[in-house]
This record gives sequence, structure tokens and C-alpha cells, in this order.
Amino acid sequence: MTKRLKTALATRGHTEALKDGTVKPRSFDFEFEDVPVIINAFRRMVRNLDFDICELAMTTYLCSRAYGKAFTAIPVFPMRAFHHGAIVYNTNAGVRTPKDLEGKRVGVNRGYTVTTGLWVRSILQHEHGVDLSKVTWVLHRTGQDARRARRVRRHRGGHRRAGGLAEREAAHREREGSRLRLAALARSLSDQSHGRRQKRRARRES
Repeated sequence: MTKRLKTALATRGHTEALKDGTVKPRSFDFEFEDVPVIINAFRRMVRNLDFDICELAMTTYLCSRAYGKAFTAIPVFPMRAFHHGAIVYNTNAGVRTPKDLEGKRVGVNRGYTVTTGLWVRSILQHEHGVDLSKVTWVLHRTGQDARRARRVRRHRGGHRRAGGLAEREAAHREREGSRLRLAALARSLSDQSHGRRQKRRARRES
């Protein structure tokens, strides 16, 4: 009898063939569980090892391994994306190049270990020479995360002023929303990176 492995994998165009059985592994069968919000599968995997096979965000995997979770990665990437555009900035903040982010306060969506943020920081550091230690990273909690943080502070008797930094920062950004736009900075990041790739390709072909 073929072994069935409980699997969590987001449904996308390039994963449909696996999920509908058009493409099958040779030595086992997938037993897919539909998890509409795939991040919930991430959490179930790292907290309870609910699956035999599970798609994971890169930073989720790395953090889990650091805490000794009993699984390992395989070099299969069910989703890839360029994250050069995953940054917006206040057009009145004097930011014209990536290096101008040094000395600034930069909001981080949900958490410092969110994979998109990791990629963006890597791009800033390795492609544009930004010293990440000179940037003040501010956690931006929204919705349920912010409410949970407030409950934790109340339970612990925490000081409201110190604990409310992220919420005040988020409110400030909302007031400044009309002055935020998809960054020309992001286009600069993408254009400069594309230029480097073109130069490297030309050198290889010459």
C-alpha cells in the first residue's frame, strides 16, 4: 500500500497539477488538506507538526530550526517573487536614494521576521550598501495583532505610553497617508538591480 503523506500547499497555477493528481510522486501519495490562508498552515506546522509536508515561509523555517523543530527543508520553491517594490516612503522625509534610509524610522509590517521584510532588508544591504544598524525599525501592528498586544500589556500591567509606540506610529502613518506613495525609491531599487543583472549577463556572454 502506497504511503500517504498529509500535505499543506497553497493552490496556485503551478501547484494545481500536484493537487489534482495530474503529476504524482513515485513513492508516495499526497493527502492534501485545504488551508485557505496558508500562513495558518505555517503556524500549525511549527507549533504542532500537523503535517508530513508543509509549505513554509523562509524565515518561518529558519526561526523554527533555531528553536530545534524536527523538520528540514528541501530545495523546492512553491512561490517566488521579487520584493523590490515592497516599500513605501514619506515623500516629505528627504529620501531620494536607498542610503537616505539610514537614520530614519522604518515601519515593519507584522514582525521583523516576515519574509518580505527580510528580502527587502537584504536588497537594501547587499545591493545598495544600506547600513541596517543605522535604521530604526518600528513594529507596525494592525487589527488583531494590535488588539492582542494591548491585552497582553493590560494583563502584565505594562505602561501605556511605552507599549503604545507601534499603535501611535501606525496612526501617524495613516494621517500621513496622503503623502505616501508607491516609492520611486522602489522603482530605483528595481531598475538598478535590473541594470546589474544586464551587465552581469553581458559579461558572461562576451
